[in-house]
Amino acid sequence: MTDEKWLDTIAKIKEKFGIIEQGKEALEDGQTIVERVIFEGPLGKIKIERIVSPLVIGKKTTGSKRIGSATRVDYIFSETEKVHKLKIYKWNADKNSWDEIKIERDIFKL
Repeated sequence: MTDEKWLDTIAKIKEKFGIIEQGKEALEDGQTIVERVIFEGPLGKIKIERIVSPLVIGKKTTGSKRIGSATRVDYIFSETEKVHKLKIYKWNADKNSWDEIKIERDIFKL
């Protein structure tokens, strides 16, 4: 989901349902940003998360052939390209937690 579509989605949610909570945070790796919106919809309390992280363009494995040695994987990230993920959660009052709603890719095909 591009920046424009995300802002458009937030505007539509705000107009139709109103926003209970909205936030943005950077994860510990310093490259990944998580934006979230919580609102009360027809299905109950819904949380939408947009995760933006750099595209992995390669990985480099380093290690030794000695017995007991460790192997390390270093990921190579793109400086210009980003990956956008969208996750949707529904509040489960019985468990007092968020349950992820799985979205099938074929739903969006026309």
